Amino acid sequence: MKNTLARLRKFNKVICISLPVVLSILLVRMQSLAHRELSPPECRVKKWDIPVSLTAENQNVFIQKQKAVLIQRLPVTCCQGDTSCLDEVLYGEIPDKKALVSAIARSLQYLQTVNAVAAYQNYQVAEIKRDAAFGGLPLRTRVIKSLKRFRELLLKTNSATELQQAIEREFVLYQSVGKDTKGSVLFTAYYEPLYAASRVPTAEYRYPVYRLPPDLNSWYKPHPTRKELEGIDGLQGAKGKLRGLELFWFRDRLEPYLAQIEGSARLQLPDGTQTTIGYAGNNAYNYKSIGRELVNDGKLPLEGITMPIILNYFQKHPQELNIYIPRDRSFVFFQENHGEPAQGFINVPLTAERSIATDKSLMPPGALALIHTSIPFVNPTGKMEERIVSRYVLDQDTGGAIKGAGRVDYFLGTGKLAGDRAGVTVSNGQLFYLLLK
Repeated sequence: MKNTLARLRKFNKVICISLPVVLSILLVRMQSLAHRELSPPECRVKKWDIPVSLTAENQNVFIQKQKAVLIQRLPVTCCQGDTSCLDEVLYGEIPDKKALVSAIARSLQYLQTVNAVAAYQNYQVAEIKRDAAFGGLPLRTRVIKSLKRFRELLLKTNSATELQQAIEREFVLYQSVGKDTKGSVLFTAYYEPLYAASRVPTAEYRYPVYRLPPDLNSWYKPHPTRKELEGIDGLQGAKGKLRGLELFWFRDRLEPYLAQIEGSARLQLPDGTQTTIGYAGNNAYNYKSIGRELVNDGKLPLEGITMPIILNYFQKHPQELNIYIPRDRSFVFFQENHGEPAQGFINVPLTAERSIATDKSLMPPGALALIHTSIPFVNPTGKMEERIVSRYVLDQDTGGAIKGAGRVDYFLGTGKLAGDRAGVTVSNGQLFYLLLK
């Protein structure tokens, strides 16, 4: 988890928030909105599940015993008129291929590094490795060739349908078994927040974030908890191991904590300039969601909980931040990135709407993927509504709360609008990886 916009997105990106702002993991699914009825249920749902032929009782036993993660299957054939089946935004009135092409280039850049060579040498998911070996190609090489060919098809095709047909001819899909061995994956979202901050402490800017301690590896274990490092009120760091490691100061107790959950932030400084901070390390504790803690204490109902609801609670009860934040023992250290875009686990900039975070002990880093799920958008009237969409994405990040084959965190970009959308993103969907035949 390096510089991962979250990576500690602990939870989801929510407060998870990669939070992604929030509690994504806690969130209960929003009610379906206007764009739900795009096609018959069998097109919107059943066609995207792992086929029954691959999930028969004996196959499920095999999956459970062998801990299979990815299942090879044929591409999904779109139902007529099902706009949610295709990545149509790529071929809209104003074609929007640039972001995806950029994200592909960044994955290809990563795949040429020594880190990528090591990651793929250590990659343990047998389903893909076995097939790659059978074809005579190392998996990393197959991923590179797949990205290059997909980019060629993307640039020369003139419609989403044409691209889909080309993929059916040339690619094999590997579907995540999800959280239920049938392909169901929980999607949350995260973003890069924008906060006011100062390089020096003042009466207004009191709450710091910290650099990575140079002697962290020599600290006794278990490492100090959040409470031991910064105190109950978040102002005691200078009295202990964090003294002299202050990097920036914030005005609000919650903001540096949310930055830790997100794993990065863009900062607006008093002189009008901006800079960025990114993940540099952590104290090796698992994240504990303060949203979940509020639910456990009966302060908020689980049903319908979203990041905005959690933030509203603490706006009304700011004194309780000193109760709930210390319950999360995890603590994130930062580095200044001098305005560079938010980076993911593979150390390349993330691309809004085209980068995802998964469990990198299971999923191939930098690889091309297809997601099918519900994402909130702001409609022309300014209201949030969900749309079922398909998106080609690059697997470029990970997160502390993104564990197992049934979790994906979707990067939505920088700023308030991205944060508003991330805070209410929680849905079930499907995840596929694309490799050349």
